[in-house]
Amino acid sequence: MSDETPKTHPSGAPWRNFYGRFKGKTLRPNQKEFLEEDLEPLSPGPVGWDVNPDREKLDVEAMFDGRPLWLEIGFGGGEHLVHMAKTYPDMGIIGCEPFINGVAMLLGKIREAGVTNLKVHPGDARDLFDVLPDGCVQKAFLNYPDPWPKKRHHRRRFVTQEHLQPLAQVMAQGAEFRVATDIPDYVRQTMQEVPQAGFEWLAEGPSDWREPWGDWISTRYEQKALREGRTPHYMTFRRR
Repeated sequence: MSDETPKTHPSGAPWRNFYGRFKGKTLRPNQKEFLEEDLEPLSPGPVGWDVNPDREKLDVEAMFDGRPLWLEIGFGGGEHLVHMAKTYPDMGIIGCEPFINGVAMLLGKIREAGVTNLKVHPGDARDLFDVLPDGCVQKAFLNYPDPWPKKRHHRRRFVTQEHLQPLAQVMAQGAEFRVATDIPDYVRQTMQEVPQAGFEWLAEGPSDWREPWGDWISTRYEQKALREGRTPHYMTFRRR
């Protein structure tokens, strides 16, 4: 970005480069129906700069009737998010995903499962971090994030301080942060960057990163990794 490039959007939002896709294949008619009918009622509240330019904090107590708040960053097709909502009905979970095709897939799964303890932000997780109260998130998940395999693109990964520090700000002391990936270099960067943002790694032995969590559900991304001979890693951190 040159010195002449605006540091903010016309809306007042900070200029945040976003790398990735917002839309893929043409949506099916039923997916369009899900987006038109179900997405707005599942909104966590005013998140975007266009609807919340003053960055007023969301009322997370009212959002889930006082239930503890969990967060999934980049939920893909939504398998894990819906599974966790079904497994833990006493928790409230917000899922963030900018890829609209993934959002449509999730909405279909929510309809089928009938879960009511989910909210969906169809956009950049950093915008949500802006409007969550400090220390309100009790658990966060980052499952098979975009690996950006080329070295010059590693700064685009989620596990950089640009993303991790705002995440740490909204997480409670002692809150758990789970990261699953099948990319060895992503493991390396995670182990370097996450502790710098105020987290400690909880592993005591090899099984703590080789074996999935007891409530884990294998996603389509993980199944693809296994078919292609890549080894999943499951890392657990605690907010200091």
